[in-house]
Amino acid sequence: MPQPTIDTSEAIHAAAFRAELRAFLRTSEEIAQANGLTPRRHLLLLMVKGAPDGSESATITELAERLQLAQSTVTELVNRAIEVDLLVRERSASDMRVGHLRLTKEGERRLARVFKSQQAERERLREMLAELEATSTRRRPTRTRR
Repeated sequence: MPQPTIDTSEAIHAAAFRAELRAFLRTSEEIAQANGLTPRRHLLLLMVKGAPDGSESATITELAERLQLAQSTVTELVNRAIEVDLLVRERSASDMRVGHLRLTKEGERRLARVFKSQQAERERLREMLAELEATSTRRRPTRTRR
């Protein structure tokens, strides 16, 4: 049975992608810490503010799914963020068992500082991704129909 091989040019692109992504994540962590947020707290606030439905709120279950963390871990992270006045829990009007989390004014302020500080890094990552996509698209063989 032949051993699987990796095309060198594809490996170069994959490595470049991973290196740029890791550099972005590392810079993001440093910016969050410089603004008084741990990397996980920064992601937590971002996931609440950036709720897919535009509500700027989230439940523990939604956050666990989006952050890819255990629900118990997210609960602890949320409780600590509430303790330091970054998040507030509001009960659902339709189901009192459900708590919706929102950013406090302090949470908004800190997230905004980090978000604005990361603007150049996000743009650099977008450009790099576009460049990698363009390069990999040009290298893909065209398929002929029979």
